[in-house]
Amino acid sequence: MIKRRAEQAVEVRNNMRGGPGEVVIRHHLAKEDMNAKCRLCAQLVLKPGSGIGLHEHAGEDEVFIIQQGKALVTDGGKEANVEAGDCVLTGKGASHSVTNTGDTDLVITAVIMQY
Repeated sequence: MIKRRAEQAVEVRNNMRGGPGEVVIRHHLAKEDMNAKCRLCAQLVLKPGSGIGLHEHAGEDEVFIIQQGKALVTDGGKEANVEAGDCVLTGKGASHSVTNTGDTDLVITAVIMQY
């Protein structure tokens, strides 16, 4: 399957999970496109100061791959600064949040797999 950019659904979420600003989500693949238990395969774009509030991942793992920008991530109760090329894995009931701390867009590839 090839899913062209023009075929990918885009949505905007304001104050996602209680975070500031908006998050633009480009769904590379829909849940129904895949046979695997994958709930999300998307690009997330957060403008400077925008973020996704603290939330839990029970029964699933989420991978964030930072493609562009800088962010402050809370993962499993610990805070860390991340930047392009870094990867964050959250799961097994842990919680995480992310806030764009840079002066450019934060671009993340996000994949959520259920188990």
